[in-house]
Amino acid sequence: MTDAAALRLIARDAYTFGYAMIENYRTLYEQAVDAQDPRFTGGFGSYRHYSEPFTPANTDIVTPNNDTPYSWGWFDLRAEPWVITVPAIDRFYILPFHDLYTVYAGYVSAATTGTGPGRYLLAGPSWTGGTPEEFDGVITASTDFVGCLGRTAFTDGDVDELRRIQHSYSAVPLSQHLGAPTPAAEPLSWPTWDEAAATDIRFYDYLDYLLQFAPALEEDRDIRDRMASVGLDGRGAFRTSDLDDNQRAAFEQGLADGIAHLDDVASHASNSTGLFGTREEMAGAYDNRNVGAKKGLYGLPPAIAWYGGWLVDSAGNHITGATDYTITFTADQLPKARFFWSATLYTIPQRLLSANEIDRYSIGDRTPGVHYGEDGSLTLHVQHGRPADPLEAANWLPAPEGPFTVIIRAYGGDTAIAEGTYRLPAITPR
Repeated sequence: MTDAAALRLIARDAYTFGYAMIENYRTLYEQAVDAQDPRFTGGFGSYRHYSEPFTPANTDIVTPNNDTPYSWGWFDLRAEPWVITVPAIDRFYILPFHDLYTVYAGYVSAATTGTGPGRYLLAGPSWTGGTPEEFDGVITASTDFVGCLGRTAFTDGDVDELRRIQHSYSAVPLSQHLGAPTPAAEPLSWPTWDEAAATDIRFYDYLDYLLQFAPALEEDRDIRDRMASVGLDGRGAFRTSDLDDNQRAAFEQGLADGIAHLDDVASHASNSTGLFGTREEMAGAYDNRNVGAKKGLYGLPPAIAWYGGWLVDSAGNHITGATDYTITFTADQLPKARFFWSATLYTIPQRLLSANEIDRYSIGDRTPGVHYGEDGSLTLHVQHGRPADPLEAANWLPAPEGPFTVIIRAYGGDTAIAEGTYRLPAITPR
């Protein structure tokens, strides 16, 4: 080990490097490892589809998307690639494959690969086989394990059609696709997830375990070398319980420094521009990917799905159900999206959907009965009680009694949205 000051700095930078990985591991463990967890998806290599919109009872993920029900999947790429197949699909959908860093290896989607049928190879970092015949492309991940939070647009309340589309997503090992013998991967002993460990120095034990499945990338060489110099070398053998008192104090101080740094960076982020993307887009952008993981784990890049929203009002005060608010879009301010846009309300600090008397959790350009002004403007009424005016009630987004936030999403946004120049109107107290 090195001196205390240097060790503290490395611990701080290791937290910054690894924060998103640990946030990802929480979900991976619950969904793909712990068969007793109600969120278990069936293990690696299978999808679990949610064929109805989310409600306040769903707590699998913070800031759940209420427009495009999810299809969860996790894949072990150590022994061989997987074959991902989709049919022709007549609506917005996306199967985005993220690595252990939460960075996207690639997408199969209406926005990127189109609405026609396709077959794709999902491969890990050790794959050297190129693109087999009759495949439309290869998605190569930088880590041995990837996750997929698929989305499929829910239209006209047709649950049966939604379910049919979701179950048309196929994932099989390459060996099965080729009719060849199935190679075996070494069994793993995953460390049990402990929620408290995400904010104490056991964080580093998890990080070292995960690094063994993440070969060092060139853009990460400096931090990976410095981490290795203090034992975080990806062998999975690092234990903070083996540290002496001075080393432990340095790691604890570095952890606190890292947490404070992330909190500060996150406090200045007002939309999703730069927070999500592929390796080419996110190389070295540790702060950005951490803010994305903290504020909206598994969010999508703006060209596919843009995220913005409101946490404070026009006066700079945190928004709460004790006050009635309006959000007024001029005709020119309305989000211009190829597919659709919506605004969803979440409780704070839970960031879950808020129960209300009309079961409306989001509002947008697909909401029946929404009233526009004669000039094409749209005013949303965000408040706890139902508005007395029928036209205001048509545009009502119900709020809880306590604090909340509103997140807006635009799918397939125009250039202004994709490039980050689009600006939302303020949320204003009445």
